[in-house]
Amino acid sequence: MNHGRQFLLRASLAFAHDVVAAGVAWLAAFWLRFELQLPPAEFREVAMTTLPAVLAVHAVAFWALGLYRGLWRYASLPDLQRILVAVSVAALAVPALFTLAALATPVPRSVYLIMPVLLIGAMCGSRLLYRAWKERTLIGMVRHPQAQPVLVLGAGSAASSLLRDLANSNQWRVVGLLDDDAGKRGSEIQGVKILGPLAQAGEAAVGRGVTQAIIAMPGATHTQRKRAVDLCTAAGLQVMTVPSYADLVSGKVSVSALRNVELDDLLGRDPVALDDAGLRELIEGRSVLVTGAGGSIGAELCRQVARYAPSRLVLFELSEFALYSIEQEFRDRFPGVAVAAVIGDAKSAPRVQEAFARFRPQIVFHAAAYKHVPLMEGENAFQAVANNVVSTVVVARAAQAAGARKFVLISTDKAVNPTNVMGASKRLAELACQALQGAGSTQFVTVRFGNVLGSTGSVIPRFREQIARGGPVTVTHREIQRYFMSIPEATQLVLQAALMGAGGEIYVLEMGEPVRIADLARQLIRLSGLSENDIRIDYTGLRPGEKLFEELLADAEHTLPTPHPKLRVARAHESADGALLEEVLAWIAAEKNPGVEAVRERLRAWVPEYAPALPERSSG
Repeated sequence: MNHGRQFLLRASLAFAHDVVAAGVAWLAAFWLRFELQLPPAEFREVAMTTLPAVLAVHAVAFWALGLYRGLWRYASLPDLQRILVAVSVAALAVPALFTLAALATPVPRSVYLIMPVLLIGAMCGSRLLYRAWKERTLIGMVRHPQAQPVLVLGAGSAASSLLRDLANSNQWRVVGLLDDDAGKRGSEIQGVKILGPLAQAGEAAVGRGVTQAIIAMPGATHTQRKRAVDLCTAAGLQVMTVPSYADLVSGKVSVSALRNVELDDLLGRDPVALDDAGLRELIEGRSVLVTGAGGSIGAELCRQVARYAPSRLVLFELSEFALYSIEQEFRDRFPGVAVAAVIGDAKSAPRVQEAFARFRPQIVFHAAAYKHVPLMEGENAFQAVANNVVSTVVVARAAQAAGARKFVLISTDKAVNPTNVMGASKRLAELACQALQGAGSTQFVTVRFGNVLGSTGSVIPRFREQIARGGPVTVTHREIQRYFMSIPEATQLVLQAALMGAGGEIYVLEMGEPVRIADLARQLIRLSGLSENDIRIDYTGLRPGEKLFEELLADAEHTLPTPHPKLRVARAHESADGALLEEVLAWIAAEKNPGVEAVRERLRAWVPEYAPALPERSSG
């Protein structure tokens, strides 16, 4: 109620101002008509007798045409357009009214022309002056001179919006802009000068007391953003960035919602183009089950699936805490999505069958797996094979029995020419899906990809913890490389592969260029505001089962392009048959806990390309 009264009061004051301005403009027009002299008596009389009618006509035009819906503090081009329309309507109505009234002494025609010009200037000028006063941008007025000086990299629309948003900030004071567009050099945006190219960040910071820089290039490529960060860190500047272009367009955040630069900004890639119509047709109104729903990949798969309005989303997870966390997240963020939180072991056929019988999922994503290479290489080797193979077979057979349309296996690049037990176990899981393909109507699709940024158990959270403790950051080898992809990008491509797959394919994600882990560690140290003088990097030697370089395709495979530029199909020359699958399952069921060498011997028989790596303790 108070807000309503305040708005009405503001609108009434603005209305009174404009009506008074109309009266003053009417009298001033007569004064200007007679060359800044007092008009003759008869024209003074005409001016005064017609004044009430002029005020009434303008009052009706102003109110009827909605001049008071906006706030003066945010006066902009649409407000100017409304003023022009209202004044123009009144400028036509006034002479029409007086012509019909047949005044004894007619109003001079030039008054009808002068008055609207004066009125437009008064109405627009007062609004702009009020906005300038509220934003403290009048000449000589700086609201927060004690604010910290900062450079802004980029001189486009995002920088302009940022300058406007920071005008009232008591934290930041923009002292200069940098942009590589030579045509902008020496120009100003909202009173802030464009000093030079991005490469002059260090030079521009000197003498201005600048220790912070803001990257205002939301539409820039990751390569351009990485260069900007490197230039700033080389100049000893802390770096922040405006939100992504997608977030700004969606209205989630404003341009002034500054945040620290993350690895996703530097290592990420161009957005994934999805067949939204096809995915909506695949998912909308259908029951979808995700195993490992509490893990980083499984949870993001659930979030992506939720965008396409499934009839029900079944969260299948062994960890109670992980299941609770994702269930609570969906309760808060996706209240319109029906969610079933099912706790259970994907290796347990009775529990899995119970979930399938109750919820009848038509699309299944199998993300549950043991994935940590060194942990699964020694005494846990048998558990890696048992978990990764048996869980895949149990869930896949339950999907077939329930008549599911799609079964998608989340695999790994470590299944290619595997050198570790985990990779070989995932390769067996891929072969199991191929063996099951012809047994029913369910389409089995496998998707392989490399490391994802920030996933549970990945190297990046480990590095962050080590940096927070003061170091050292441990890297296994100077030359070790990995492919990286953001979790949202990886899961989006999994959905796209699920849509495209007809059964039996192994999809390989286009992972871009490999990244040196040592370079990744250095970037994280710099992004933390430190240097290698503060946090050292120790090289510890390759761990059991670890490769220097990951592969995405086995030697005996070939790839075929797909309609999507980031997906290719890898087809093996030989597919697995049911006999191999039954042999593997029988061995797992018969064995209790064989030693690691016995496990490796069996894996070499079933996965000929498996060649265990010899441990290396030297950093090279």
